Amino acid sequence: MHLLEKAPAKINLSLDVLYKRPDNFHEIEMVMTTIDLADRIELTPLASDRIIIESENQFVPNDERNLAYRAAKLLKDTYRIDKGVKIFIEKNIPVAAGLAGGSSDAAAVLRGLNRMWSMGLSTREMADLGAKIGSDISFCVYNTTALAKGRGERIKELPAPPSCWVVLAKPTIGVSTQSIYKNLKLDNVTHPDTKGMMEALRKNDFELMCRKVGNVLESVTLSLYPEVEQIKNQMEQAGAEAVLMSGSGPTVFSLVQQESRAYRIYNSLRGFCEEVYVVRMLGYRQPLD
Repeated sequence: MHLLEKAPAKINLSLDVLYKRPDNFHEIEMVMTTIDLADRIELTPLASDRIIIESENQFVPNDERNLAYRAAKLLKDTYRIDKGVKIFIEKNIPVAAGLAGGSSDAAAVLRGLNRMWSMGLSTREMADLGAKIGSDISFCVYNTTALAKGRGERIKELPAPPSCWVVLAKPTIGVSTQSIYKNLKLDNVTHPDTKGMMEALRKNDFELMCRKVGNVLESVTLSLYPEVEQIKNQMEQAGAEAVLMSGSGPTVFSLVQQESRAYRIYNSLRGFCEEVYVVRMLGYRQPLD
């Protein structure tokens, strides 16, 4: 028996950092949603009590470094499950891109094993479990549009965004999230309007959503990686209605209502950026594919 689970990428419509906590983590407030770019996770029961990770993508680790592996192990250890599973990851989301690909894979493993092993865990229970191994996993378990607070583990579901096209572009660089937070100076940033973004979603107002996008980490990443700023400028010049970096980068996305304009932006980027995608906004909870 094989069980399939979809693992959509996420983008941050709004990302704010409020303060540094006593535990050295940052208190964050983010509005996130899903897009129609997804990994596919195939789960196969094993006769032996072990976890096997397989993928055709050479950048996907097959051991404890992989969040999907750690999610399966945490589930087994927490609930004393003595069953094995082979996890095949069909990787479509760019690696280390600020799109929560690894976190979404882990969340898909939690959802899938919950079904395969008939565990009966609630979404909240799976999200709490996922928070132990990664900040974005709780959101990815819900697989919807949400406000995430704390370290990302406190989730409040929100209405799906207005339907639109999303153009993604990832430069061929790696960005260290730790380095971005280290260089963040909270007394010298412009904080995004999180409440305004939530209002735009409640009103299903595309123009208001475009005005309220914001990412407090963006200025830090742009100052350290000029390639990211170049992509952002190119998207704006090509007619994007909103442009923002996702997470700590390096992926930049633009929002547009017209498909023709989305492909105009796509074509304008192909000359100097290899990984460019045109996808639809999702934002509603995804059923089994």
